[in-house]
Amino acid sequence: MKAVLSVLLVFFLGFVANDALAQISDVNSAINKAGRQRMLSQRMAKAYFQIGQQIEVERSKRVMDASIAAFDRQLVELKNYAPTPEIKDTYLKLEKSWLAYKDLLLGAAPSPQNGRKVLAISEEVLALAQQGTVQLEKRSGSLAGQLVNVSGRQRMLSQRIAKFYQAGAWGVADDKSAANLDKARKEFTEAQQDLLASQANTAQIKDALDLVKQQWFFFDSALGQRTLADKRAQTAVATTSERILEEMEGVVGLYEKLSK
Repeated sequence: MKAVLSVLLVFFLGFVANDALAQISDVNSAINKAGRQRMLSQRMAKAYFQIGQQIEVERSKRVMDASIAAFDRQLVELKNYAPTPEIKDTYLKLEKSWLAYKDLLLGAAPSPQNGRKVLAISEEVLALAQQGTVQLEKRSGSLAGQLVNVSGRQRMLSQRIAKFYQAGAWGVADDKSAANLDKARKEFTEAQQDLLASQANTAQIKDALDLVKQQWFFFDSALGQRTLADKRAQTAVATTSERILEEMEGVVGLYEKLSK
């Protein structure tokens, strides 16, 4: 099983890296990558907390390295693509916050003191990445653009949920973390129902959403476990959050293709 998961992870990380290298061809592609920046902001914090707790250390380091590289490349693309001065300004602000975030992630070995700073700045980076995604969706004005945004936000929520769980397990959560975790779980469930009900769904999209539903069952079950000294619960959250993210990546890609 571990060998299979390792193969899946390598495939997924390669998928993200290769997709990030491709130039932005249209507004839906821009929405996808803008939305992926939201997800990466949360995924990097999750990986940081896992490394700090010695959870899946080598895999978490690979997740961190691949996420940082993808965020860097996509930020350059999004700045270059920005179709309006307002959107350009959003990505210039995001760049400033990103540089501070990256310094925290790479400047020293993970520590609880810096972990609290990582938690705070991951929220700042997320807010700006969300702003850019919404601006691009409005620019699109299409159903496909809306679906790419909503499904792309599900990727972010999968990592946001895991981030807050791992922050709590490590003892670096703030006074809003538990409520934010619960809110994110609720938002994921509600948005998934909205996606399932979309009249734009093809048979392939419906099948992909069914796979997400299966993975959500395992992820949600892992979240219900108490954090344990032997770290089994934290490890389960680490692995299941990656599986559901992989499935959601496929869904977003299918929605992106609707208008092509």
